Amino acid sequence: MSKQLFSPEQIEQLQKNPHVLKVSERTITYADAFKSKFIDEYLAGKTPRRIFEEYGFDIEVIGMKRVEQASSRWRKAYEKNGLIGLTDTRKTSSGRPIKRELTMAEVLGRQAARIELLEGQVEMLKKLEVTERRLLNTSQKLSTNKVFQLISDTLEQFPFKRMVTYFCALLNVSRSGYYNYLKTSETRATKELKDREARDLILKAFNRRGYKKGSRSIKMTLEHDFGIVMNRKKIQRIMRKYGIVCPHRKANPYKQIAKATKEHRVVPNKLERQFKQGVPGKVLLTDISYIPYNGTMAYLSTIKDGSTNEILAYHVSDRITLDLATKTVEKLFRNKRVKLHPEAFIHSDQGVHYTSPKFQKLLKHYKLGQSMSRRGNCWDNAPQESFFGHLKDEVDFSMVKTLDELRAKIDHYMVYYNNYRYQWNLKKMAPVQYRNHLLIA
Repeated sequence: MSKQLFSPEQIEQLQKNPHVLKVSERTITYADAFKSKFIDEYLAGKTPRRIFEEYGFDIEVIGMKRVEQASSRWRKAYEKNGLIGLTDTRKTSSGRPIKRELTMAEVLGRQAARIELLEGQVEMLKKLEVTERRLLNTSQKLSTNKVFQLISDTLEQFPFKRMVTYFCALLNVSRSGYYNYLKTSETRATKELKDREARDLILKAFNRRGYKKGSRSIKMTLEHDFGIVMNRKKIQRIMRKYGIVCPHRKANPYKQIAKATKEHRVVPNKLERQFKQGVPGKVLLTDISYIPYNGTMAYLSTIKDGSTNEILAYHVSDRITLDLATKTVEKLFRNKRVKLHPEAFIHSDQGVHYTSPKFQKLLKHYKLGQSMSRRGNCWDNAPQESFFGHLKDEVDFSMVKTLDELRAKIDHYMVYYNNYRYQWNLKKMAPVQYRNHLLIA
């Protein structure tokens, strides 16, 4: 008890504080709820003086010595008996033991009260045990923030008081981190709202013109079609967060090896992987790929401009005959929009179609040079292989029933690829845009 006496004005001031039950000239009786809050705040790292001030006490009035004494008394009681030690038991006990013998009714009443208390404690322990198992099982693969949210939801759902420290230790997370998580809930809500707005924009670009895209294509589509500049790392983060998955190219399970006959002739590799020569219509890349649909197989032959990535000609057939390659070349020269360089040459692998005398004679007829990759080396024709990979990733052929439907889908994709599919290594332009850019330059 402090020797400092309170004046009537100070007593009146203290009685207005909701955390005070009673005030006399010498003593203050604090509410049990305030004692529990004090212990929570103290364990979180706050000083006794700061806690008292935050709860509306004037330190000049009550004195720092009183604050220190109350703090020491409450902490010792908490260490000895937990939260029960903070409860004021003066109203519930007379302070003197009863000397007379209890009546049968009093004995039964006390026993019934004890049984009820024990049953309540057992029920609480059962709930706690079930909650422990649920928390441990649920938190196995969660991030720290998700674990904090799990603790918060548990404390709101079940009648557990003052269990923050216990649950944080159980799930191996920081108690101060948990309180910081609760404190920054508004900031997280604001960030979540901004992320959802960004997600909606990304989804518009992701599904633009009916073809799914990766982070680079999304960034370029946002800039070109929507006039929105967004950091690529942010796009990747939002895609990971909301599970927006772009199609990934699958490894080809088998390689078709065509054995050339003696009359077939292999020509040297004059390209040497110099695909980007900055001259439209000079380096032409060609290849054939299979496209499965409706339980059968179709074949696509293309001719691609190595400098601009534009598809200049293509042909679809249900047979992988020599005509597949020759008709593609004929379509190239029937295309009036294509202007070839005087030194133009066509580069391919050593497939049987391209070593064929008939195919090579056709190229000589059109005064077109020829180059071939080294045997079994797909990197020598990498841009063409890359195009087929993107086509199969981005176009869904699973619902196609007929060859005509397949051709229609490929026609639609070719228009999209040449005119609207922006590419990172083409200065973020589409192939036709880049071709015009090179011609102007």
